[in-house]
Amino acid sequence: MDFLNDHINVFGLIAALVILVLTIYESSSLIKEMRDSKSQGELMENGHLIDGIGEFANNVPVGWIASFMCTIVWAFWYFFFGYPLNSFSQIGQYNEEVKVHNQKFETKWKHLGQKELVDMGQGIFLVHCSQCHGITAEGLHGSAQNLVRWGKEEGIMDTIKHGSKGMDYLAGEMPAMELDEKDAKAIASYVMAEISSVKKTKNPQLIDKGKELFESMGCTGCHGNDGRGLQENQVFAADLTTYGTENFLRNILTHGKKGNIGHMPSFKYKNFSDLQVKALAEFIQSLKPLED
Repeated sequence: MDFLNDHINVFGLIAALVILVLTIYESSSLIKEMRDSKSQGELMENGHLIDGIGEFANNVPVGWIASFMCTIVWAFWYFFFGYPLNSFSQIGQYNEEVKVHNQKFETKWKHLGQKELVDMGQGIFLVHCSQCHGITAEGLHGSAQNLVRWGKEEGIMDTIKHGSKGMDYLAGEMPAMELDEKDAKAIASYVMAEISSVKKTKNPQLIDKGKELFESMGCTGCHGNDGRGLQENQVFAADLTTYGTENFLRNILTHGKKGNIGHMPSFKYKNFSDLQVKALAEFIQSLKPLED
């Protein structure tokens, strides 16, 4: 049979049979001993008796010591010399194949135009994201993030109004802020125009007021004056300088995020290429809020 040609499979099969035989033998011996053996040896002095059962002052069985030492030796062999560190790995092979495929993918599609990127991003979204966010990306009535607003000024306003549970690596959650819609819009305008690398807003007349509110409402306490979210060289809050860009999306795909219906897992294992992340970001940015 083909699987016998793989020495790892053969070794595993032999080891399994040996373990099975030893288990049957040892179990039979213990059952027989439990049935036939008599108490021998001396009980420990000042030992506690429970229902007539005490602790013998016997030495540790030689067989137990030998088995314990063999287990330690085998563990060292397994981790440093044996399988899987020094042998074929299906996961390693898969990662290598994905890496090669992504390189070919990047080379083939690197000159895509805006429309083609959006179309590619829509396909990725429908396969990987629509199960929670819905095929219209509106979040299934608030169960998941509304991506139509996400990455835009409307998304910042929504976060100000409802708060955010935050990403896995952040210090905590952002609570909802008691601001009216006009003040929330001003802060959103300031973040998009002055902090985010997008550097544009639909309401430039509100930038100065937004900056004042950003500082007075305590936003700098978590996000910092520059919006990077760093406190004593540790990431404390979301980096607003990347808000609305593919880097912000890549961060979430890599680390995952806490959400209203549970935990959005990391998509790092999907091995998305840079082009695929860019396409997904372009598709999300192309979505127009209903207010427009």
